[in-house]
Amino acid sequence: MQQDVQFKTKKTGFDDVELVHNAVPGINRNDVDLRVKLFGRELSAPLVIESMTGGTPTAAKLNEVLAQAAEELRIAIGVGSQRAGIEKPDLAYTYKIVRDKAPDALVFANLGAPQLVKGYGLKEMRKAVEMVDADALCIHLNSVQECVQVEGEPLFRGAMDKIREGAEQLGVPIVLKETGAGFSHETATALEKIGVQGVDVAGAGGTSWAAVEYYRAKEKESPIHERLGEVFWDWGIPTTASIVEVSKSTKLTVIASGGVRNGLHGAKALALGASAFGLALPFLKSTPGGVAEVREKLETILLELRTAMFLTGSENLTDLQKAPVVIRGPTAEWLRARGFDPGWYARSRRSK
Repeated sequence: MQQDVQFKTKKTGFDDVELVHNAVPGINRNDVDLRVKLFGRELSAPLVIESMTGGTPTAAKLNEVLAQAAEELRIAIGVGSQRAGIEKPDLAYTYKIVRDKAPDALVFANLGAPQLVKGYGLKEMRKAVEMVDADALCIHLNSVQECVQVEGEPLFRGAMDKIREGAEQLGVPIVLKETGAGFSHETATALEKIGVQGVDVAGAGGTSWAAVEYYRAKEKESPIHERLGEVFWDWGIPTTASIVEVSKSTKLTVIASGGVRNGLHGAKALALGASAFGLALPFLKSTPGGVAEVREKLETILLELRTAMFLTGSENLTDLQKAPVVIRGPTAEWLRARGFDPGWYARSRRSK
């Protein structure tokens, strides 16, 4: 699909967030330590190659390239929805290739909430985890997409019960992942109470899945679903606002995604309270060059992150999460309306 499927007016909020420059950082850039521990795995950097694909031979090749790069740089990687691999075991290899090529990486398995509602349970969750020897299971939430999609199934009644079952019995952390609409603090608090350990906010401002389904509805000549796509194109909580809502109201591990395009965006997300940040679109654009090109893209993003940390005098991620941040514009307005004080971030949080 070549059409523009980005949000029209709603932005991620990264342009509203500014890290405060430290003219005398007191460290060397090469001293910056990006290491992080995430869901029990020691990673070289707080970067996640987001869940994208699986289920086809082409997807297997893409997953192989991404996994090799993740392994070389010791970062995290997710796989796409594993429904195809569960229902057609001969397609499981398109997902398994990730663990085969990234034996030491943090790997996220992936199932959709609508599948849980329609009958999937602990058995299928375990199959998904075992398929890729996963460290955690992402349950993706795509309610907006399901509403607009011509063949969509906007079924979420009972989803929380299935999520609770997984959180209590699966044996690996459950991470809830949005797909472009973000999490509110109310939802995050409810998830924390049932044992969920993390959320991938995937906030508004990047790819709009309502837009994706709008164009599919045009192709399928479904004017009702076209209309839904137009109306809900910009639905959701901006990425930066969602990071703050979740990180300041819960102890959940927060992965920031949704319109994250570079290492500076990642640094801003970490400063707002995320533990890691994830990207998908930049890797889809760079994979024709194979592992070398993906690795170069990842290394560039990590250099951008390292530079931002150096320029704020942050020697490690703990320092960055104490660094002063200025929030302005629509993001500040959103947070203020939701009961959060954006001015608090402008004051240094460093220990005296």
